[in-house]
Amino acid sequence: EKLPDDEVLEEIEPEKKEAAEGENAEAAEGTEEPKKLKIRKRPELINETQPLWTKHPNECTKEEYLDFYRKVFQDYKEPLFWIHLNMDYPFNLKGILYFPKINMEYESIEGTIKLYNNQVFIADNIKEVIPEFLLLLKGVIDCPDLPLNVSRSALQNDGFVKKIAEYITKKVADKLAGMCKTDKEEYDKYWDDISPFIKFGCLKDDKFCEKMNDYILFKNLDGKYLTLPECLEIKPQDEEENKENAVDENGNKVEAEVVGDKSEDEASEENAGEEKKEKIIYYVTDEQQQSQYINMFKAAKMDAVILTHNIDQPFISQLEQKNEGIKFQRIDADVTDALKSKTSKKAEKEMEEQAESISKLMKKALKNDKITVKVEKLKNKKISSMITLSEESRRMQDMMKMYSMPGMDMSAFGGEGETLILNANHPLVQYITEHQDGENAEMICEQLYDLAKLQHAPLSADAMTKFVARSNDIMMLLTK
Repeated sequence: EKLPDDEVLEEIEPEKKEAAEGENAEAAEGTEEPKKLKIRKRPELINETQPLWTKHPNECTKEEYLDFYRKVFQDYKEPLFWIHLNMDYPFNLKGILYFPKINMEYESIEGTIKLYNNQVFIADNIKEVIPEFLLLLKGVIDCPDLPLNVSRSALQNDGFVKKIAEYITKKVADKLAGMCKTDKEEYDKYWDDISPFIKFGCLKDDKFCEKMNDYILFKNLDGKYLTLPECLEIKPQDEEENKENAVDENGNKVEAEVVGDKSEDEASEENAGEEKKEKIIYYVTDEQQQSQYINMFKAAKMDAVILTHNIDQPFISQLEQKNEGIKFQRIDADVTDALKSKTSKKAEKEMEEQAESISKLMKKALKNDKITVKVEKLKNKKISSMITLSEESRRMQDMMKMYSMPGMDMSAFGGEGETLILNANHPLVQYITEHQDGENAEMICEQLYDLAKLQHAPLSADAMTKFVARSNDIMMLLTK
């Protein structure tokens, strides 16, 4: 039989059976020997004569890109998208970089970029040629101009190699920026998966950070993705709305003149200072623990962005350095004016006096001299107390945790920078203000403090035991 040119005939020898003995031997004499198996096989190509990365991007289909990805990287999950590199001048470089979909909880963020020279494999993940942050991706890069017989120390000081790395970085930045401009909806869908790549790249490469500055996305409280310029356009409540909500110490509305009470010169100086004032972007690190603050922000028509990844803290610090006049602040770092009821100067003075007297009672009840106590009139009258920790103190504590400094207190609260805010509009705060010498005053002070702490994190074992026992005692008072 004449076979086609691309097929061959392969013969397979049958397995030989062991010699039979006795009666079985006589029965076996009549059986025929098994015949050879003949299989027609078509030869498989081991190496592609024209790999996908050598083709022009216009000649490649989506199916080809996906098949190549599955075959080379043995990844059953489809990549989010890919970048086809194709450059002839000033050096020859071709390749494909895939942005993989990563399960952050169960997988390490580690990619594989294979380096070739004229389709000859050299090595995986050479940091001197490929920017460090792109090692998180998967892909292939083929550069015929790259020398094969040089050491890694030589590559580090090679200007040509640096140009290759810069080109790859630029192409990735251009691709991401183009997606954000032309296909924002798709870019939004990819963001949660690609944000670790981009943020890590911004931390490692200043040029990449500059190119991506306006195309970094932040998810707000409503789940909408905003760029950095869009975040800066968000304003708190208008001044007119605040004036309408202004009340005096008796809860009655006051005129704008009573709230303001400033000369024209003072107002103009204040306006000039506001222009130089930093623009604050509020952020959330834990939607569950900071839920009360989130509700207060929404009620005040304010917005915040959600930053829950470990890389976000160093990333926002870098953004502050790169963008003068921008400051990131966690929503529980302070009580903004938009969350307070407007009061007259007389009422503010009275609250300062109340805070001074209550502070002594609170420090005595808590046995904590470091705590700072403030009395404010919050718009939400259902909130009795809350704790704030200055942004500077929190970042310092985060840094200590990161570097595990021995001998340092890792507690997020109870140290410097902590402020206990008591709501003057709440009945419990009004009670301890009027009955500071009462037998239950200290017990209520402890309860207010623990309630404020619970909004941030679970109490320690001893504190929780005391809190439960104290809650039972307070409920017993209702039965008397």
